[in-house]
Amino acid sequence: MKLNELRDNEGARHRKIRVGRGIGSGKGKTGGRGQKGQKSREGVSIAGFEGGQMPLHMRLPKRGFNNIFAKDYAEVNLGAIQKAVDSGKLTGSDVDHAALKAAGLARGGKNGVRLLGKGELKAKLNFTVAGVSASAREAIEKAGGSVTVPEIVPAAEKAKAKKGTARAAKLAKAAK
Repeated sequence: MKLNELRDNEGARHRKIRVGRGIGSGKGKTGGRGQKGQKSREGVSIAGFEGGQMPLHMRLPKRGFNNIFAKDYAEVNLGAIQKAVDSGKLTGSDVDHAALKAAGLARGGKNGVRLLGKGELKAKLNFTVAGVSASAREAIEKAGGSVTVPEIVPAAEKAKAKKGTARAAKLAKAAK
């Protein structure tokens, strides 16, 4: 066998059937779709329809619960932070979400970072994070660092406060 004789086995590759190319092709006129009706048209979206019978996706039991209001935190353990400090990936004494992300420790975390107490922390660091476990806070303070968790005011409370100030301003203006 020579290099110029290399090829697939007979029947290994099938030619694509070109639909709707005349009666001589065997797939002309209706293009293999039968005739008339919704399914002969393009863009049919009745894949799960079973003729009025309860569809399979509705017959099967549903399991679990998906909380749409759940917060998405990037969880980072203290041991991983100490490892990053030792390797030189994490420098400086002030650590926040951006610093942890740059060091490759915080993945995702749409709502910020939450520190967990697994591992040991020897470095004196000041953290500004969205959440911290009790054991992690204790370990950070034992190492001489500090943790700041900014208070997040819910949108409903912000709106209520804004509404109250707008109303007070309106009443003051009316009194003049």
